[in-house]
Amino acid sequence: MSYLVWEPDLDTGINVIDAQHHRIVEMINRLHAAQGAQRHDIVSEVVEELVDYTLFHFAFEETMIEEAGYPLTAEHRRIHDIFTAHVRELRERFRAGEDIGEELKQVLANWLFRHIRSEDKAYSEAVLRHMQAAEARFG
Repeated sequence: MSYLVWEPDLDTGINVIDAQHHRIVEMINRLHAAQGAQRHDIVSEVVEELVDYTLFHFAFEETMIEEAGYPLTAEHRRIHDIFTAHVRELRERFRAGEDIGEELKQVLANWLFRHIRSEDKAYSEAVLRHMQAAEARFG
């Protein structure tokens, strides 16, 4: 059974961003399954993958909204920076031997859906306009 279920209202309309969000949800669900099976080796692998991919996603998203001229890019980046510091701290605690799997799963799940519904939805219109303009210009 999945820990998180994607809901249609989470779609931003930006295919690459939606695919990345889906992948993060899949990783959270893999973490949940590994915890349930008491597979520490898989939990360890998924924690590392989840943190690394989340950081990659943030960088990708920030570049995209900056290129689109989104006026709140700096604020969006600041929100990511705060969350990134927390996620990195969780990973360091995990590497030191602390069992943070449940905490990481809950933190990511709660933050992700709230962030998509508010901050990510806010930039989606600007990015979609930028993408349409680029497509019209370059075909």
